[in-house]
Amino acid sequence: GDCFPCPQERCPMMGHYADRFAAKLKRVNQKYFLNTAADPPFATWRQKVFIKLSGVKKMRGDINLVFHDTEGNAKEYEIASGVLSQDQVYTKYLDVEINPKNTKKIEFLWNKTIFTLLWARVGAETVNIIHGEDGHR
Repeated sequence: GDCFPCPQERCPMMGHYADRFAAKLKRVNQKYFLNTAADPPFATWRQKVFIKLSGVKKMRGDINLVFHDTEGNAKEYEIASGVLSQDQVYTKYLDVEINPKNTKKIEFLWNKTIFTLLWARVGAETVNIIHGEDGHR
């Protein structure tokens, strides 16, 4: 997350397109890390998520986002769990297995714990997502 989003000259790529980043290839003794998905084609897209809650001031539970693509695939990601507060902005880096170009919708889910008051409700006041490659929301 320290290099997020990609610099103006774009994130270096591995494999077939690595030659497009000649200046980065000249460095020696570099460490590279690669996050992959569990399923083929194993690609992920780094995204930074910001969520501001609305509703009850404080409650226990967890908030998740479900990314849906144009082909009917869906992947769920936990953003926060435990005591949730409407005063806080929840920020998380995700390696999403759905290409942002093919994202049809993003669904907000809140699951409350059994100790939360029955009438308690929470929603998303704002959900902002920054894509790693191009910096668009």
